[in-house]
Amino acid sequence: MAAAPEAKYTEETVLWVKRHTPKLITFAISRPEAYRFAAGQFSRLGFPDGEGFVWRAYSVVSAEYADTLEYFAVLIPGGAMSEKFAAMKAGDTILLDKAATGFLLPERFPDGSELVMLCTGSGIAPFLSILEQPEVWQRFERLVLAHSVSHANELIFNGRITALQQHPLVAEHAARLTFIPVLTRETSGATLYKRLPELLKSGELSTAAGFPFTREHTRFMLCGNPAMVKDTFQTLLDAGFAMHRNRIPGQILMENGF
Repeated sequence: MAAAPEAKYTEETVLWVKRHTPKLITFAISRPEAYRFAAGQFSRLGFPDGEGFVWRAYSVVSAEYADTLEYFAVLIPGGAMSEKFAAMKAGDTILLDKAATGFLLPERFPDGSELVMLCTGSGIAPFLSILEQPEVWQRFERLVLAHSVSHANELIFNGRITALQQHPLVAEHAARLTFIPVLTRETSGATLYKRLPELLKSGELSTAAGFPFTREHTRFMLCGNPAMVKDTFQTLLDAGFAMHRNRIPGQILMENGF
């Protein structure tokens, strides 16, 4: 049963849950007709918990025009939300805050022709949504997605990214995307094998992308664990790039994945 109209959330139905590894899950929930978000934004999801609630923010994986809302979560041992997700199954009820939020939006860049998306773990979620929007392909001439995880079995979206080549709305542009899987604790099963900040410093990331990163043309979006975001941001600053602000255009947008 939906929440009262004056409530800040609605009660939605869990449509499916897929467990990829003991700690990685994707799931979809019903989408209220009035729910709006921009690709790159996140939802607040919640559950009743004792006499109160537990809420956490999760970036939307699905496209803006999708009929359902899909999410990607990394389960953390002992985490209040993770315990709820671990027991969650199709048909269960989940709470959805009525307002999406977040500023990891490629349209905030006023210029640039190359978009480089750097992420770790669940930080890939907003970029999966962005890549299903025709506008981003029309806006940028080259797109790069580098997804860094510890082990090869955590690269669960490789097939989804390949499937963009048959996507009805973006297939004609998909050849302009370079996907770079990165592993930090294994040495096979990916393209590169160091942390993203190190790959930037060494030039290996730009080599894998196929072009040099420049202040004039390249725009960066960072999302993932706070250590990666902090270190990658500093590496980009050291290389002469700057944070993008509303009144001061720059080359970097970033958001911690958790």
